Amino acid sequence: MTTAPSIPDRTYQGYIFDLDGTIYLGSQLLPGAREVVLGLRERGSRVLFVTNNPTRDPQMYARKLTDLGVATDPADVVNTVVTMTTWLVAQPAGTTAFVMGEEPLLRSVAGAGVPLSEAPDEIDVVVASYDRTFDYRKLQIAFDALTRPEPARLVTTNPDVYCPFPGGRGEPDAGAIVAAIEACTGQRCSVNTGKPDRIMLETAMGLLNLDAQDCLMVGDRLSTDIAMAVSAGMDSALVLTGEATLEAARSCREDQRPSFVLDQINQLLR
Repeated sequence: MTTAPSIPDRTYQGYIFDLDGTIYLGSQLLPGAREVVLGLRERGSRVLFVTNNPTRDPQMYARKLTDLGVATDPADVVNTVVTMTTWLVAQPAGTTAFVMGEEPLLRSVAGAGVPLSEAPDEIDVVVASYDRTFDYRKLQIAFDALTRPEPARLVTTNPDVYCPFPGGRGEPDAGAIVAAIEACTGQRCSVNTGKPDRIMLETAMGLLNLDAQDCLMVGDRLSTDIAMAVSAGMDSALVLTGEATLEAARSCREDQRPSFVLDQINQLLR
């Protein structure tokens, strides 16, 4: 990779965009985001949005994007509400989950018919997610389920330890909750349904119906967005409007190295 921002020299058939830190921060579109998405669609490219954030479902994300001026169909949004629900449904019949998460995830899992319980002896899977109601009671339930003689499995929607906000602020994410549970139980999280895991990647590629070499992943995090693309043999563009810095991109591991580095997303159309 060059030591200065570089720009893709071709238009791809498919574009996979992260949301937080890439398309918007908080309630504000990032400069050029609307023009880029609309411009790529006009050129005939397929655009898909993926995010590790499970505090909204695809319908809510599509509504937010549309309200911000980027008209979006819910079918063009994949997040960890979708991937975790899909993973739980694929488990053996009767698998019971204890879900530490927010209403969109709880609603989706319950609506898919997955049995839910807070009784430690009944729990087969402990789901740790972005949960702003996480408290000692929930930690105790997880502890009891994961330390019994035949322990439950610990899984997560996403590995992010914090979610970025405008102005450099942020708040703890699912990764922080996983760390707390791992610290007191000695158990390790065995499944991640968010980026950079294959579950998220396979879901996105299935919707695009394109080969990896025909797509570009665009995101602001080396350890999730870019790592997922590298594992798939897909080109990737790191935008410096979220978590990562140019210095981090220059010194990153090979399995997190982006194909391109952009100061802002609008450089995609140059």
